[in-house]
Amino acid sequence: MAEQKKMVEEITSMEVDFAQWYTDIVKKADLIDYSSVKGCMVIRPYGYAVWENIQRLLDARFKATGHENVYMPMFIPESLLQKEKDHVEGFAPEVAWVTHGGSEPLAERLCVRPTSETLFCEHYANIIHSYRDLPKLYNQWCSVVRWEKTTRPFLRSREFLWQEGHTAHATAEEAIAETERMLNVYASFCEEELCMPVIRGKKTESDKFAGAEDTYAIEALMHDGKALQAGTSHYFGDGFARAFDIQYTDKNNQLQYVHQTSWGMTTRLIGAVIMSHGDNNGLVLPPAVAPIQVAILPIAQHKAGVLDAAYALRDRLAQKFRVKLDDSDNSPGWKFAEYEMKGVPLRLEIGPKDIEKGQCVLVRRDTREKYFVPMDALEQEIDRLLKELAQSIYQKALENRERRTYVCRSLDEIRQSLAEKGDGFVMAMWCGEEACEDEVKEQTGVGSRCIPFDQKQISDVCVCCGKPAKHMVCWGKAY
Repeated sequence: MAEQKKMVEEITSMEVDFAQWYTDIVKKADLIDYSSVKGCMVIRPYGYAVWENIQRLLDARFKATGHENVYMPMFIPESLLQKEKDHVEGFAPEVAWVTHGGSEPLAERLCVRPTSETLFCEHYANIIHSYRDLPKLYNQWCSVVRWEKTTRPFLRSREFLWQEGHTAHATAEEAIAETERMLNVYASFCEEELCMPVIRGKKTESDKFAGAEDTYAIEALMHDGKALQAGTSHYFGDGFARAFDIQYTDKNNQLQYVHQTSWGMTTRLIGAVIMSHGDNNGLVLPPAVAPIQVAILPIAQHKAGVLDAAYALRDRLAQKFRVKLDDSDNSPGWKFAEYEMKGVPLRLEIGPKDIEKGQCVLVRRDTREKYFVPMDALEQEIDRLLKELAQSIYQKALENRERRTYVCRSLDEIRQSLAEKGDGFVMAMWCGEEACEDEVKEQTGVGSRCIPFDQKQISDVCVCCGKPAKHMVCWGKAY
């Protein structure tokens, strides 16, 4: 395909400055505005509508697997947070504290939740007594606060929206199965709904969640070759249960500790969508989460019959798709650029000549290809094009990942690949020692992202120390 004319000049080219390109898009596509609270963002209606669609689709998947939504308090007493040593140490640097109620000092500091494990544990200790009470499959949608030093819209902010699943099971086997099941739910959601290929794997010991026995993750590769962790799922074993005394009586009337999991996805998924599919004209949104799937733009709308035909089309198509009719007095060129910026998958043009011919024009956001479609075949053609666009942007993201995945057998090979080809995923063997994991990052700049489930024997020795290798690791620079 020939190089396309850039319609939106206000966006910095990603080839010139990727970070500025990203910032331009989140602002100019009306996704966020900055707040007077440093590190926090205002999610504007269009950005929030993307999140609502993500939330709706994920929530349906959770409920289909038997999970129920609950809501926990946003404050955690300091004494409750302190009950699980590893957990509190892991989150201590990011915790925001409430010390006063009005003008009165509190008898005990309250933590603004960075995550809710301790609250769920306290609740489970109160309601779980018998094996008949298990499993508990709970999820909550809420915001959390983590006092990050460096922030960036959607990718890292001091307050962000997310869902956090917290489950309790009778056995380790059931809890491990749940941990893996929810990771697969996340992976299929990313690939099917967000059109974003991911690598499923296990985090190394040094990179796992504070208080977890095992952490699983899905890793995606952005346009610029940096990794983004799109979702995590944690197996806790019975560590939290012992700290919070969550016990149940089994079928043999013996007291047992429950085994637990937690798992989460956040508004950083919106950042992932921007950096997986966006281009120099703005967003390219997957149809499943696009607030507007079809933008209806009347051409020569001052002429008789044009607006009437456009309104009739809007009412008809709204039965099946998310549509918006723009009947403002802005020029067609302005409207084209506006909905291109907003990543609307399909643009529908209707003018006097189209009405005469009983057709309209559909334009795909990703390729700008035009289709002249008879009115009586419109729904079927829109449905087909939305599916084609989703498949096309998934394939483009997959090709980017494959082009930027380097198989390396030495630290020199890693450095050379990154220097010559740019950032990307590095697949290299590892002995399992944390010292080597740290050395790879220090020497090459790439850290361990995960130990992929799909293992390949690249070589028999560690890329760093030359000792026998235990795993192939996916390494990369990360957001």
